[in-house]
Amino acid sequence: MESDDKPKGKMRTGYTTGTSATAGAKAGVLAILNQEKQSFVDVTLPKKSKIKITITKCEFDKNSATCTVIKDGGDDPDVTHGAEINTTISLTDNVGKIEIDGGEGVGRVTKPGLGLEVGSAAINPTPKKMITENISEIGQELLKKNGIKVLVSVPKGRELAPKTDNPRLGILGGISILGTSGIVVPYSTASFAASIRQSIDVTIAMGNDTVVLTTGGRSEDFARKIISLPDHCFVQMGDFSGYTVQQCAKKGIKKAYVAGFIGKLTKMGMGVKQTHVKGSKVDMDFLADIAQRCNAPQDTIAEIKKANTARHVYEIVQAKNLGQAFFDMVCAEVYSQLREHSEEKFEIEVIMFDFDGNTIGQFIQQ
Repeated sequence: MESDDKPKGKMRTGYTTGTSATAGAKAGVLAILNQEKQSFVDVTLPKKSKIKITITKCEFDKNSATCTVIKDGGDDPDVTHGAEINTTISLTDNVGKIEIDGGEGVGRVTKPGLGLEVGSAAINPTPKKMITENISEIGQELLKKNGIKVLVSVPKGRELAPKTDNPRLGILGGISILGTSGIVVPYSTASFAASIRQSIDVTIAMGNDTVVLTTGGRSEDFARKIISLPDHCFVQMGDFSGYTVQQCAKKGIKKAYVAGFIGKLTKMGMGVKQTHVKGSKVDMDFLADIAQRCNAPQDTIAEIKKANTARHVYEIVQAKNLGQAFFDMVCAEVYSQLREHSEEKFEIEVIMFDFDGNTIGQFIQQ
């Protein structure tokens, strides 16, 4: 799998929403047990190391407690960075049992394929396990006479949700409580890769075998106007075209539309696996070569070689009326690169948009 360039220098790690909820749960149990306010707790992570988390608010009585943690994404802030994660602990009559549920601002699962029951709160298995293990470490005495109910809520979860992939995955009404290691590693690509795999899983679980792979939000919006498929068939692959196509082959997808603009598609056509990497010189030689194959005049080829950006090339090509043939040829190069990653297991159609959303290039597998 492609991985991002790691930035130089030490980056500050953060912690996941799952770790935040676990810290609140552990602090709540301690507050009930000791009948005193908790200012911080040590959370045991899945790999058994510990992390100290600050509790910003702690209210309790004999049978319940609510504790707040402010989610900290470290130097890799996502939409949940700075969000309040509230965890309420209540003692129940269900002796020895720990129940975990989502309250306000935690999404509910409405589609299969996520490894969570339809109708349940979007709290992933690792955070559930972390919460259970951390409570069990300290709450054995309590569990001999009581059950413990854990309710996780995110006051701003409902408004944060549209900025995540949740709506397309069928998680409605809030964010998910996530995390596999408990720690957020700056510039990590693991979560992006996981969300790509998850998106494909949902598509298949919903009974579809066609996906629309786009490089971002704008290309997805334009693709939706020309391809009539359900929400869950649209997958934003960002910079990970090769990885996404490999996953489609592995999971049994039958057809993929690949849609984007000239910049990202050019890099994909060149076989660049990390399309976020800057570097225009090679792009220009590659594009000049395509212009040559379209029988462009020499002065146009020279102009393309000196062009500043892929968008600049687009303007030159339009001005010189090379248009359709040129853009189709870029799409054909993208197809031949992605076909290798797909092991030729499924059909691929490549679409290039201009910046107003018009289709200017296309390659359809014959």
